Amino acid sequence: MMTSFYNQEQPQQQPNPEEVKRNTTVDTIQQLGQTTTPAGESNIFCMTIIGQVEGHLVLPPQNKTTKYEHLIPQLVAAEQNPKIEGVLIILNTVGGDVEAGLAIAEMIATLSKPTVTLVLGGGHSIGVPIAVSSDYSIIAETATMTIHPIRLNGLVIGVPQTFEYLDKMQERVIRFIISHSRVTEEKIKELMFKTGELTRDIGTTVIGADAVKYGLINAIGGIGEAIKELNRRIEDKRQASPGGMVQ
Repeated sequence: MMTSFYNQEQPQQQPNPEEVKRNTTVDTIQQLGQTTTPAGESNIFCMTIIGQVEGHLVLPPQNKTTKYEHLIPQLVAAEQNPKIEGVLIILNTVGGDVEAGLAIAEMIATLSKPTVTLVLGGGHSIGVPIAVSSDYSIIAETATMTIHPIRLNGLVIGVPQTFEYLDKMQERVIRFIISHSRVTEEKIKELMFKTGELTRDIGTTVIGADAVKYGLINAIGGIGEAIKELNRRIEDKRQASPGGMVQ
């Protein structure tokens, strides 16, 4: 009796470990720009805010954006996770939606865990309230912060209520900045409404050392100083908690 060749089960071919490793490496390069990723769990949650803060309107696909609806659940998860003892926020943003930026800033400011913000490259426009929302803020020596009044995009109805709305929004931003930093109201308004410095706008571009001098940011530094400060604050909270453990 003859047995059909097609009825016999063919042995499954095992994946080549070298091929799997090669594909994983290629994916890592494409996604992260590096061949390996740092391993090991950390008690610090690092959140990056880069490009433009995207709010209620979807921006064009060529824009590098950070969506606020992605950040808020991450902050909620970090607050609830007992393994996370501190949050590091890294900023390199041109600004974006005012209400979305204020929502992120309020979330950071109301976290019960130690927080440190680090401004690299730029923390412009609505990035300023986000930068000052943490317990301690650090800016790179070459980083800049553009401080200017808010504005509306698209159709604007020329009625007094529109200008009252803008004025109230502006006041919200100013109040948040002065309540979470050492800058005075007079100084922030002077920087915000200064003319002649920005060619196509009013406002001021503040470089690292000046941001510290004006009281916007606490110190000049980089990633090493930011993590060192965050670890110090985590340790202080451990010592202050009953039994020396974070609750």
